[in-house]
Amino acid sequence: MIYVVYYLFMLTLNLDWKCAMNDEFKILSEIMDSRYSCRAYLDREVSNADINQIVSTASKVPTWCNAQPWKVLVTKGDETKSFANALVNAANAGPMEPDFDWPKQYTGDYQVRRRVCGYQLYESLGIARDDRERRAEQMMQNFKFFGAPHVAIITTEADLGPYGAMDCGGFIALFTLAARAMGVASVVQASVTGYAPTIRRHFGIPENRLIQTAITFGYEDKTHPSNGFRTERAAIEDVVNIVK
Repeated sequence: MIYVVYYLFMLTLNLDWKCAMNDEFKILSEIMDSRYSCRAYLDREVSNADINQIVSTASKVPTWCNAQPWKVLVTKGDETKSFANALVNAANAGPMEPDFDWPKQYTGDYQVRRRVCGYQLYESLGIARDDRERRAEQMMQNFKFFGAPHVAIITTEADLGPYGAMDCGGFIALFTLAARAMGVASVVQASVTGYAPTIRRHFGIPENRLIQTAITFGYEDKTHPSNGFRTERAAIEDVVNIVK
């Protein structure tokens, strides 16, 4: 009899553990499903405590040799506006000079996904495909952070090369999820870091710190049409190949 009781006790513990694991996976999936690239924000700042908590959580991501190469510069208040003005001036003055080369080209599925995303955005805003003026105006919204109160500039150590950039990529992804879990919306913006020299001068960032990307964040404007569409993800069979 004692063995039966022990077995039932261990079975209960195992079931409780599995239920807890299933609950955690469900929560994570819901957070990931609800995350999207937000392109319109309310005029409401995120508290310093919440910003620090988001960064602290994102810093738990695994890294090569535990290097943790990222540094995070966050703007708020008048500094966000000052930075936006500097970027708009740079965009009107000349070509981009990113620290990281842009992709050589988009082909196949990558080109299709890129185009569909663009079409969805312009359609949500009622911008015709041949309306170059309105498209250009919308493009400039990138450098105004879509009205968000904050932008985070993520830099990596130059000496760490692609491995540092890879580690920062994990941090960036987890930042957006941690933010979403706290009810904070975000959008990752490579376009902003196209003006790396301007960013470096504006904030006094040393040459050994490569400017990897920007994360614009704040509280979403749920009524804005640009926040009304969602991009699709590739089918699992197009991604995974399980070999046995």
